[in-house]
Amino acid sequence: MGDTALPPLLSGLRVLDLTRNLPGPFATRLLADLGATIVKVEPPEGDPARPLAALFEALNHGKECRTIDFRSSADLDRLRAWVQEADVLLDSFRPGVLQGLGLDAATLHALNPRLVMVSITGYGQHGPWAQKAGHDLNFMALSGVLDQMRAPTGELALSNVQWGDLAGGSAMACIAVLAAVFEAQKTGQGRHLDVSMVHGLHAQLVMPQATGAMLAPLLGRRPGAGEDLLNGVLPCYNIYATQDGRHLAVGALEFKFWKVACEVFERPDWVQRHWQRGQLPGSPDCAALRAEVAQLVASQPLAVWSERFAQADACVTPVLTLEEAQAHPLFADGARPQPWAEIA
Repeated sequence: MGDTALPPLLSGLRVLDLTRNLPGPFATRLLADLGATIVKVEPPEGDPARPLAALFEALNHGKECRTIDFRSSADLDRLRAWVQEADVLLDSFRPGVLQGLGLDAATLHALNPRLVMVSITGYGQHGPWAQKAGHDLNFMALSGVLDQMRAPTGELALSNVQWGDLAGGSAMACIAVLAAVFEAQKTGQGRHLDVSMVHGLHAQLVMPQATGAMLAPLLGRRPGAGEDLLNGVLPCYNIYATQDGRHLAVGALEFKFWKVACEVFERPDWVQRHWQRGQLPGSPDCAALRAEVAQLVASQPLAVWSERFAQADACVTPVLTLEEAQAHPLFADGARPQPWAEIA
């Protein structure tokens, strides 16, 4: 196993970060984790996340913070001077704000032709929604993602992970930055790219779009809550309550994992009752098996199932609380502080 410390892959990349709140700062934190130098530019009142000290530190550690009064022509001149030394400028203003500040792409590329500009917006630069305000919940709702986050009984779940901000915004912004920097290094010419969070989320509806179309002929309609391939219809891929009110995540989607899971469950009669062995999703036998698995899992506390499955290669795991996850060997004591690590 290689060292978990990531080498500075982006060493020498200089980023001006004009973003605030969550999506942009997390994007530039990821770039910083990869070795980039981040200059965080804030208005006199500071980033709105500053009062939330723990959040601000998590998003902005290792960044150099500078203050600019965006209403001051002299301060904007200072910012333009910084642009000449930068590789990337990231912002999260509404469309048109950069132009109003004299920081449009034509102006900045005249100062620094290789500058990569990435703007994170809620709904894109153009169209009837371009100037509308929005937060993660709105992006989730309008993209169709929130509708897919339902309990089997149909209730919507209000996620405490901000998928619109982070997956639709931060991750997509990092991809845009790296792709445009790659081109700028070859051509000497930067670009101005827009990252729309609602469109970034919608692009990630790969599975429900595909599996919904696949199951629609069987159901006579598109699947709803608890009816799609990965949201509850399959006994082998589901969440089951344990005796003590905790939950067991059974992810034995492939037959080989389901076979091992059945061995641990001590139910060899379940082995062939799998979708890859002809059991139709949504069929009476499928529903019956789901109920049987639920009854068995509910007969023991989570600790028992965790111990039984600890050494089994079955894709069955306990559902951990945030505190339990932080103490897990995967994450405890900085075991793996970043998603990336070099392989020896």
